[in-house]
Amino acid sequence: MKPPSGPARKVIPIAPVAADASSSQGEIVSLYEAQKKIYPRSISGVFARWRWAMVFLTQLVFYGLPWFEWGQRQMVLFDLGARRFYIFGLVLYPQDFIYLTGLLIISAMSLFLFTAVAGRLWCGFACPQTVYTEMFMWIEHRIEGDRSARLRLDKGPWTAEKAVKKSLKQLAWMSVALWTGFTFVGYFVPIRTLGSELLAFSGGWQMFWVLFYGFATYGNAGYMREQVCKYMCPYARFQSAMFDKDTLVVSYDPERGEQRGPRKKGIDYKAQGLGDCIDCSLCVQVCPVGIDIRNGLQYECIGCGLCVDACNTVMDKMQYPRGLIRYSTQNGVANRWSQSQMLRRVLRPRVLIYTAILAALCLAMLASLVTRTPLKVDVVRDRAALSRIVAGGKLENIYRLQIMNATEGPQRYRIAARGLTALEVASEAEVDIGAAESRWVAVRLQIPYGSAAPGSHAVQFDVQAVDRAAHVTEKSVFLVPR
Repeated sequence: MKPPSGPARKVIPIAPVAADASSSQGEIVSLYEAQKKIYPRSISGVFARWRWAMVFLTQLVFYGLPWFEWGQRQMVLFDLGARRFYIFGLVLYPQDFIYLTGLLIISAMSLFLFTAVAGRLWCGFACPQTVYTEMFMWIEHRIEGDRSARLRLDKGPWTAEKAVKKSLKQLAWMSVALWTGFTFVGYFVPIRTLGSELLAFSGGWQMFWVLFYGFATYGNAGYMREQVCKYMCPYARFQSAMFDKDTLVVSYDPERGEQRGPRKKGIDYKAQGLGDCIDCSLCVQVCPVGIDIRNGLQYECIGCGLCVDACNTVMDKMQYPRGLIRYSTQNGVANRWSQSQMLRRVLRPRVLIYTAILAALCLAMLASLVTRTPLKVDVVRDRAALSRIVAGGKLENIYRLQIMNATEGPQRYRIAARGLTALEVASEAEVDIGAAESRWVAVRLQIPYGSAAPGSHAVQFDVQAVDRAAHVTEKSVFLVPR
């Protein structure tokens, strides 16, 4: 069997075991290798521009959204302390957890669909790990220089210039990381209030979480980088279950590229048995995860397409046709299909099923939000007094209603009850609830004594907004003692 390719394993001699002095000196093979730092080369091209467009778009939304206001509040705020979630004009409560579940399911189905069609587009262009790694590498490139300069700087001795550059890079990294942590916490604490507290050195927990998320950004994007994608992210492991031979992935065309080898421009390289690949390794140098796409599809590949840009640049210089490395399918490369032939295979059964499920989920989610009643009511029986006889020969049960106003303005609600003969609300029948507030209201229900048989009787509370069409009905029971 052919031994696996890769760096030679380090053989470490060990001393013989003392209990067996007659045995010869043994050897063990180390199964671990120190992680080599990757120095990606900068490249320009279509996919590189798309990646930077996604960096600007995602960070414009992430950094900017907490600063916008909707009325008198932050536009997007997940207020865990008050148990309210504000998303534009929506006010959601913990009882609306079903919407979060629906959003997660829609996100998962979208990931399945996009992966089945075009591989790891999310990983290569929009994943936060990819986006922040790209930002941190840009800072590193601007301060320390291009790939060759960074290699020389790291291998060289410590000098004043090296210390200054490394210090400036670390300072810039920490600044971006802390601002990212501050912005993230600003989605859970009003960001202007958060800024005031941090400037006054108050709000210990808020400061802790800003530092925590800042440190996570600094470590993941500054140092761990591709290791997060290769070893920590579970998506890299189960993506193969969503791939098939008609999935668009970054592909190398071995029939056209082999045999590899350097050559002079303008010679008849095919007469020498060479393919289009000049073995410049530029596709490896630009790869952010450090793989060689010419070895075939690998789970580490994040589908960023930078190797496509690099190879097309070389093909242009050599005056060869583009597309030695390209977005294609395994069937497309093997059968020499054109772009139109590959795209016709996109609408295959699994893609149609994913699309139908995703469309149904989105429509159901949208319909639920449109028809959602901006009023929540919870009914709790008063355990201190289950049932009692009051003045006027009335039998009374006491309840506590939590009425939650899920609108942006104050509302007046009318409380009524039904289910028993002569059932009436003996307490205040109308209550006022402030904007996006909840209130516990004590409600007393009474019936004439002897008008109902002993036992538990079902009743219903009707809570109706006075000035708008918001109505909620909640069930409970009325107890008649024996």
